[in-house]
Amino acid sequence: MRKIPLYILVLISVACATKKENVIPNIIIINVDDMGWKDVGFMGSQYYETPNIDYLSSLGMVFTNGYASASNCAPSRANLMTGQWASRHGVYTVSPSTRGKSEDRKIIPIKNTHTLSPEHHILPEVLHENGYITCHAGKWHLSDNPLEYGFDVNIAGGHNGLPRSYYPPYKNVKIEKGNSQYLTDLVMENALKFVDTVQKPFYLNYSPYAVHVPIMAVDSIVPKYEKKSPWQGQGNAEYASMVDNLDRNIGLLINKLKERKLFENTLIVFTSDNGGLYGITKQKPLRAGKGSYYEGGIREPFFFFLNDKIKPNTKSNVPITNLDIFPTILNYAGVKKASLALDGKNLSSILEGKEETLERPLFWHFPIYLQAYNVNDNENRDPLFRTRPGSVVRKGNWKLHYYFEDNEMELYNLSEDIGEKNNLAGINLAKKEELFNILQKWWKDTNAPIPKTKNFEYISHAND
Repeated sequence: MRKIPLYILVLISVACATKKENVIPNIIIINVDDMGWKDVGFMGSQYYETPNIDYLSSLGMVFTNGYASASNCAPSRANLMTGQWASRHGVYTVSPSTRGKSEDRKIIPIKNTHTLSPEHHILPEVLHENGYITCHAGKWHLSDNPLEYGFDVNIAGGHNGLPRSYYPPYKNVKIEKGNSQYLTDLVMENALKFVDTVQKPFYLNYSPYAVHVPIMAVDSIVPKYEKKSPWQGQGNAEYASMVDNLDRNIGLLINKLKERKLFENTLIVFTSDNGGLYGITKQKPLRAGKGSYYEGGIREPFFFFLNDKIKPNTKSNVPITNLDIFPTILNYAGVKKASLALDGKNLSSILEGKEETLERPLFWHFPIYLQAYNVNDNENRDPLFRTRPGSVVRKGNWKLHYYFEDNEMELYNLSEDIGEKNNLAGINLAKKEELFNILQKWWKDTNAPIPKTKNFEYISHAND
């Protein structure tokens, strides 16, 4: 047998390596609705069982300080899709911004934008322009039709923020019928058809309506959780059946990717759009839940997977938000973003172990009101609202809450007080001033609207 010269072997090796480096990955964002920080096994829940999600998390990097960029559905999703803070697109809440009784609101909130303007150049459009076929599956919530925003395929997405029923007829959810009855199963059934037939690099925005209300059990799963002991505020067997069933569906997605030999070349991002619904599920030791800007309302289960790029079984305590998903995806897709004004950061250097820190402040801006669900059971600043108009900044381990009604501030050291119980604003004046100056500069840089107009319907004794 003729011996191949060494230099030819080297050239072949380099060519193969280069080819491997140039392969464009498929992209899947799994953006669960209302799943809290500890509603999964890999984040420590001893009640919910999520073996498929836990398996997927073990193959990549988990961010223990992963955040949604807003504490409820619509603004969080608009931020992810645009890669921009809410002050740039005006989607602050699920309309209207005047939630709660007028007599309890001291100021007039900023008017909310209900539909994301098509002027924004969002993630599916950018990927579509760069050779990806794009599919949305599940909750969209930003307009009537995601096909007008860069998606080639739409499965069940519309302006609605929740289904009226998870069982047929689904009423406000339009979806092609299949073999499945339960909505979470049917959305995945149709998503698997897309994955099974697509022949080019694809982006799947898998955004199930689950585990958002209405809490509608998967009856076959409930008995398993009724036999389990509650754990740290987690003990709702019907909600647990929805979590369990969602996990089963994600397992089906993993299996389909492996069956089609796509798994190892697919970037998967897993997160949730906001914190868990307090009263249904709790995230101890975090304070409060969905709609609040305490940690329970914004801290999320969050991980990235990409074989051969992201080392398995790794964790990072770098604070990130879903704003970082857009630029990170573009990096791995090989898309230049010079013309895009993105507020997040490309996380590839963290994901690939080249850096361990990312110094920058994180911001949240919520110039509106969001009423409480239960005045007798909550961990909010006051019992009437999950949040009143305000802004939040986190820098390092320090987090500052600022409230527009009364100019009050709360300061917490999350490294020592993750439950935000010990307000240090009156003690550490220097840190409070430092963070407030950073926040004020951010308001100016982003033209963030500040609510200042007094509400003359407010009754001062209403909160007494």
